[in-house]
Amino acid sequence: MITTDFVVGSPRWLELGSDAPIVSADFYGRVFGWRTQTMGERFGDYLVMRSTGEAVGGIGPRIVDDEPPAWTPYFHTDDVETSVHRARDLGATLEVEPTDVRELGRMAHLTDPQGGWFALWEPGTFSSLQAVDRPNTLCWVEMWTPDVQGAKEFYRGLFGWRYDDIPLPGGDSAYTTLRPLGMGEERYFGGFMGVAPEQLPRTDGAADWHPIFQVADCDATASAVLDAGGRVHMGPEYAPGVGLTAVCSDPSAAGFVLLDPEGSHG
Repeated sequence: MITTDFVVGSPRWLELGSDAPIVSADFYGRVFGWRTQTMGERFGDYLVMRSTGEAVGGIGPRIVDDEPPAWTPYFHTDDVETSVHRARDLGATLEVEPTDVRELGRMAHLTDPQGGWFALWEPGTFSSLQAVDRPNTLCWVEMWTPDVQGAKEFYRGLFGWRYDDIPLPGGDSAYTTLRPLGMGEERYFGGFMGVAPEQLPRTDGAADWHPIFQVADCDATASAVLDAGGRVHMGPEYAPGVGLTAVCSDPSAAGFVLLDPEGSHG
């Protein structure tokens, strides 16, 4: 599971790039009950979203104008420059140069060889995610990719991730779980799902990272998504051994998934 015991390669922060950050914050406040903290002009009016007072993610302007609004996972590194160099050697494209966010930390944005957008975070004084793996917080990150093997090779080379393949119903494919180097199954934090390029229209067939938010009631939260102006593309439906899930997007089409691990199919 995702924890706040950050190690190299583990999710450390989650950020929505939005054309209208205040509007986006209102949407997620209505869906998850998040409260908004404005960081002020010194930090470009960046918004930190909080659940019961603890940081669960951020919302700011889109980093690059020609990229659609989307959630970006930030992965922990002890040295941004070293990680960027390694990522480029492995075939990644540097989208945003290593940058100091004042005293808070240091970041860089990249796309992996399959086109999946992600970020690196070398911490400074900012505590990053404070609440995870509970209702209305991040519990999993998942990449939909047309090339699972390529994704495995890239992220293993960059972070040392370890993988376990779980056969999917039907036996023709598998879901790949992710864990940091040297960690056991209790530290699974995400997965790779093989998806055909034509099933990724938002990114023109490129890989796409999605946050999965734990909720206490998938049906009620999916209804809240619709009431707030978002879309529910699939579900809520029962995934054996997982719970009730729903694939959603906010009014700007940024995608996310709901998961009620206690939910059942009736």
